[in-house]
Amino acid sequence: MPTPLISRTPESLHGLSAVVTGGSRGLGLLIADELMDRGCHVTLVARDAAELERADGLLRQRHPQGSVRTDVADVREKEALADVFHRTAAACGGVDLAVANAGIIQVAPAETAGAAGFDDAMSTVFHGALNTSLEALPYLRASRAGGRLALIGSVGGLLAVPHLLPYSCAKAAVGALAEGLYAEAARDGVSVTAVHPGLMRTGSHLHAVFGGDRRREFAWFSALAGTPLLSMDARRAADRIVTAIQRRRLRLVLTPAARVADKAHGLAPALTARLSHATAALLPAAEDEPELRPGIDVEPAAPRTLGERLRSVGSALNDRAARAYNERRHTAVEGHQH
Repeated sequence: MPTPLISRTPESLHGLSAVVTGGSRGLGLLIADELMDRGCHVTLVARDAAELERADGLLRQRHPQGSVRTDVADVREKEALADVFHRTAAACGGVDLAVANAGIIQVAPAETAGAAGFDDAMSTVFHGALNTSLEALPYLRASRAGGRLALIGSVGGLLAVPHLLPYSCAKAAVGALAEGLYAEAARDGVSVTAVHPGLMRTGSHLHAVFGGDRRREFAWFSALAGTPLLSMDARRAADRIVTAIQRRRLRLVLTPAARVADKAHGLAPALTARLSHATAALLPAAEDEPELRPGIDVEPAAPRTLGERLRSVGSALNDRAARAYNERRHTAVEGHQH
């Protein structure tokens, strides 16, 4: 008998086996942390072995009695993910829960990002979520607890965001995938949760890549992502996300600003597009600099005006989150300090 997909009383996650892609830092690391808080055996998946090692150490420090393992894999490679799920099932007695979180963010005008930027976003964000889902589903169907799958989309996938168009397009595809899989997997007792976060203070600005007028693009993105009234504390976001997965919710939109934007776009898409146009006029113009570089390599401009000083406060909060959630670039010495 399939597990019911909606329950007023959330079932316990204690003892379940969970796989989190993009789990070595930022939101993925915090979701893994929250899953361990609730008693899950967690497998972190990411491309960078050193980042995974640091994430493993952080989680073991927070959960001395917890169960965590790591697996290096690129979500763009279907065969690599097949091996991850096979090894996890062998080590943990199955897979009961999977979170497709891996992604990249390009911040630049569409022409600067170019077709290659859109291809990169679709490959990592959408195909990464697709590969994770397709490899996870057979194990989730076999779960005696009734499998759970969560796909991390974005408010940027619910409406197009200027200078984030590759990301928006890829996240829109993730949202469609989640809704479609929810409909198809329900008969097998597997729930699928689409998560659409707004801005969060995760420190992800350091791993986003920036093109065009890099310093100005970095300035607006890092500031907005760290502004308290617009962005959300990432640890609280992870708690909300895991609760939604536990309760088998179909859809979760996080932050008040994101919910307003979602509803506004649904009710008045033309007006929303005009507001987006007005916003785009305030963003840096395209420049003849096609190379995109990660935020960690962009030297921020010194704030001169009052507006720039206010924006620097948001950036500072985001930098603090980066230090806490394994987003900083580490040297051999620094690696022992986190």
